Amino acid sequence: MKQSIFILNGPNLNMLGKREPGIYGATTLSDIEALCRAEADALGCEIVFRQSNHEGDLVSWIQEAGEQKALVLINPAAYTHTSIALHDAIRAASVTLVEVHLSNIHAREPFRHHSYISSLAKGVICGFGVDGYVMGLRALIKLAASK
Repeated sequence: MKQSIFILNGPNLNMLGKREPGIYGATTLSDIEALCRAEADALGCEIVFRQSNHEGDLVSWIQEAGEQKALVLINPAAYTHTSIALHDAIRAASVTLVEVHLSNIHAREPFRHHSYISSLAKGVICGFGVDGYVMGLRALIKLAASK
């Protein structure tokens, strides 16, 4: 059975390619999904790729990943800095998780420097643009192989 990885994307990431291209680039979320699917094929795993602007959807998907014993790669976007609900869902689901951000959140506004997710993540990748997603997938596969 192939390892399953949920790739979860938070609010406004559906606007990639249009929203602040100077920060986030011209790549769309569909482009990122295609990149992740190609990498997943190369790694021999399967992905579930989702995006929502609604916190509750992300909470439910984290719970679903936990029930399926799936790994999680998450770009919680703005919920990184605000969502205790996501923190609690990750903790309750006991998922192995890597946090990813397109931009370097530590080089941006001070309110972006704190993450409610990082303390529960195996690792955090930020500032490498879309390559961060590939790095995160590879890291999760290595983590799964080491168990």
